[in-house]
Amino acid sequence: MACSPEILKRVPLFALLDEDETAVLAAQVEVKNFAPRQRIWKIGDPGGQAYVMISGAVRVTMVDEDQQEVVVDQPAEGEFFGFASMLEQTPHQTEAVAVVESVCLEVDRDDIAHLLHRKPHAGMDMLTVLGRQFHASQHLVRLRANRNPNDIIEADMSFGERIADRVAAFGGSWTFIITFALAITGYTAVNIVLRGKAWDPYPFILLNLFLSMLAAIQAPVIMMSQNRQDTKDRLRGELDYDVNRRAEFEIQGLSRKLNSLGDKIGDVEDLVRQKL
Repeated sequence: MACSPEILKRVPLFALLDEDETAVLAAQVEVKNFAPRQRIWKIGDPGGQAYVMISGAVRVTMVDEDQQEVVVDQPAEGEFFGFASMLEQTPHQTEAVAVVESVCLEVDRDDIAHLLHRKPHAGMDMLTVLGRQFHASQHLVRLRANRNPNDIIEADMSFGERIADRVAAFGGSWTFIITFALAITGYTAVNIVLRGKAWDPYPFILLNLFLSMLAAIQAPVIMMSQNRQDTKDRLRGELDYDVNRRAEFEIQGLSRKLNSLGDKIGDVEDLVRQKL
């Protein structure tokens, strides 16, 4: 089916094309209709064409090393899929299936080459759009890569919180225990040796005052650090929940496929019984 220029204007990649460029491309591309569960391509098929979503829903999947099906793309309206294989002229590494009745634009290298031959400046317009999408993808990847709970929390740390973490880390180390034990031993030993000239004789009232003050200051600082650790644990739990939720969606999708397969097998069995 022929494509109208109005449809191309709804595609972000072609949004910057002028009317003449849009008309040239519209004369080349075709509109394709796909029935529900119809396969658009399978893994290993020649990558001669790419498609643009106009309406409906398409799921692009691949098989990982564990032979599990993974959804890699669910293109929205106006988005390309199969674009890389079309440009490289390499076999598809994914499988695309229409989830519901869908309408797509079919574009191949010859269509793009014809447009560039007739309207060379159209190439710069499309490259501009691709550049914007590339930068948006980079930004998204950076955001996803930074979802480490330690990195997220440390980015928002105040000066006081950093001091609290360092005090808690030092106060719970063998370095602090050994240093503190040596200091107390030396303090008491000096005061015992000096006897009558000691500034803090037995029972070391001044030392007890210092220890009480140290404990009073150290306890809330350690509690601050523990509260930060609780925040990290809570954030880890939220990230784990996101991973588990995605895994649940994958399992539900697999269950739906198994149920659909069971229904199809039942239909085939009914047809066989009718033939017999």
